[in-house]
Amino acid sequence: MGVAAIALSGLLTPIFRRLAFHVGATDNPDLQRKTQKQPVPYLGGVAVSVTVVTLSFLTLSFSDFTQQNLSLAASTMLPAIAISAMGLVDDLRGLQPWPRLLIQSATAFLVSIILINSGTLGQSLGSTRLDFIFTTLWIVGLCNSINFFDNLDGGASGAVAIISFSIFLIAVDRGQFLVSGLAIITAGATLGFLMWNKFPAKIYLGDAGALFLGVMIAILTIRLDPGIAPTYKSLLIPVIFLAVPILDTSVAVSSRIYRGISPFTGGRDHLSHRLMRVGLAQKNAAITLWALTAAFCAAGLGIYYWPDTFGLPLIIGAGAIWTALLAWFLRIPAKD
Repeated sequence: MGVAAIALSGLLTPIFRRLAFHVGATDNPDLQRKTQKQPVPYLGGVAVSVTVVTLSFLTLSFSDFTQQNLSLAASTMLPAIAISAMGLVDDLRGLQPWPRLLIQSATAFLVSIILINSGTLGQSLGSTRLDFIFTTLWIVGLCNSINFFDNLDGGASGAVAIISFSIFLIAVDRGQFLVSGLAIITAGATLGFLMWNKFPAKIYLGDAGALFLGVMIAILTIRLDPGIAPTYKSLLIPVIFLAVPILDTSVAVSSRIYRGISPFTGGRDHLSHRLMRVGLAQKNAAITLWALTAAFCAAGLGIYYWPDTFGLPLIIGAGAIWTALLAWFLRIPAKD
């Protein structure tokens, strides 16, 4: 499935690239936020979305097609498609932040109800009310976090591929075949897209793709059940997997609030921009973000495979490193 996703996404991406130029869905350079010298088309995320949805339902059709599995897959992908459609409108016409947030919140609200009522949460907090609040906030937060993180050629797509593959490793080991299947297809689709998105990028994810991946990753991590005790270790594994996108959002948002500007205002104050500000080239900044993502994912996998011996030290170490990185990045100037 992963190999098929790499191939299909790699083939679809140039098709949507040509379509983006045809309809004028391009990201044009400017002096404040954009680093590219030529217009770069959006709609790469549509190729990723089509790949994930097509292969997921084809796999279900030819393997374990039941009404229950179809419903479970649909409850993951339909919300992602809905948010992606909103992102596509934003790519083509532009939307204000508050309508976007309202649609995201409404979608997360409905998904939370479905997951809790169907009993498909990976780990429960022991309270329906807490489960509902956490699930809703997690979906909305990650949806925006992955979108924020998509600010460097190949940065977000490479990181999401690593995170998705890490989810796959745990899910397949736990026999969560639907979660593992969706995760490996997502990893493959982002890798296929990365061939066109790496520096210098020939196409971008756009909001349609970044929001789609954000919802997919959010729901997959919510459904993931590492099954280790105590429960807090299982709950922290997805958080550690997503430490780098969360760090990027934390740095950008806290910096903007400190400077008295809206958190929704775009700017060159993300991790990638700060890495380039201290001397890294774009390509090396992306590799650094991939390496950090892989390191945190390795820590999360270590907690899963050796919960009793290394679980707590890895949690403490990951938390300490994340905090140190937060402090270091915030010390780097937010402006050129």
